[in-house]
This record gives sequence, structure tokens and C-alpha cells, in this order.
Amino acid sequence: MSTGTEQQPARAMRADARRNYLRLLAEARAAFAEHGTGASLEDIARHANVGIGTLYRHFPNRHALMSAVFEEALSDLLDRSRALLEDTQPCSALVTWLRAIITHAGEYRGLSRALMSASHDDSSALSRCSKPMREAGTALLVRAQQAGAVRPGVSIGDLMQLTNAIALAAEETPDDPELADRLLMLTLRGLKPEGSAPDGCGADRTAGSAAA
Repeated sequence: MSTGTEQQPARAMRADARRNYLRLLAEARAAFAEHGTGASLEDIARHANVGIGTLYRHFPNRHALMSAVFEEALSDLLDRSRALLEDTQPCSALVTWLRAIITHAGEYRGLSRALMSASHDDSSALSRCSKPMREAGTALLVRAQQAGAVRPGVSIGDLMQLTNAIALAAEETPDDPELADRLLMLTLRGLKPEGSAPDGCGADRTAGSAAA
């Protein structure tokens, strides 16, 4: 499924160029998983058996490469958001999706920090990648707000920044696997209107636990 944000190879790409492109993606995915998103681009190119110039022809900067690597996960998150729009508990659906984002960010060390930084840079490939995520999150957030479970003034931009901050905190505290969930619950409790009826939003760990 196309997200409209991915870094696609040129339509007229030669067979050898496309092989290089796919090898670079495979090596980048492995390097980011093992070493984090700060992995050496030179090493990625070397393991793909191409020169660094070839890497930069396909991916002009690190964020462009990261955006291409995370395309598949982005597609999965968008699919998940659409399915959650059918959930009968809007705030639980929002919690489930936010947990899925945190889980995804935790797969690559440095991703949450890069996403937070890119949110202020409209020229970044990662920033452009965040647009469909914001649209998906907005749909879930609006449902939770209409249900009276989240305050009307909460924006998806602030909520995404908080989610990335939680993912970053969890990344830097690997000896506390429950930290992300506790911080997410604390955040959501603070977003609830005074006197709102419980909807599993920030109430306990059970709401949205299927996101793992």
C-alpha cells in the first residue's frame, strides 16, 4: 500500500540500479536494527557492495534513507489506525494506536529522537513521512474527543511529540520495560476532561494492551 510519502526509486531505473537500491535498503534496515539510526552510511554502502556516492544518489541524506526503511512499518501503522476507527471505545482505540507507535519507534534506537527533531523541519523526508501519521492520529483523536474522553484543545501534533518523547525515555531506560506504558497512562490521564466517564483511557494497563 502506498502512503504517499515513501522514497520510491525512479520509474525508469535500470535493473542494476534497482538492485543497488534494494540492497541498500536491506543493509540499512539491518544496520539500523543493530546499531540504531546513527549507523554509518559508509558501512551500509560497503555492505551493499556499492560506493557511498551510489547511496547518496538514491538517498540524498540520512532522513531520506530512514524514511524509505520505515515505509513498511508506516503502512502497517496506517492500516492499524483504520481498523481502530471501528472500535466501540474511541479512547481505548487511541491508546492502542499510540502504544503501537511507541513499539515501532523502539525497534530502531534513535528513531524517536529523529522524529521529534524532524517535526520542526518541513524539508525533512521524515517530516513528510509524518503527515499521513498525523492524519491517521487526528481521526482517532477526534473520535476520543467527541466521546468526551479527551479534552477538546488537545492537538495531534502535541500528542505525537509526547508519544515520541515517551518512546525516547523508554529507549534510554532499557532496564524498566514498563516505563513507556506508565508514562503513556500518566499522559492520557492528564488529557482527560474533568469529570469525564471512563473509557479505558489512562485508566489502567488493560486498555489497548493488544498493541504489543
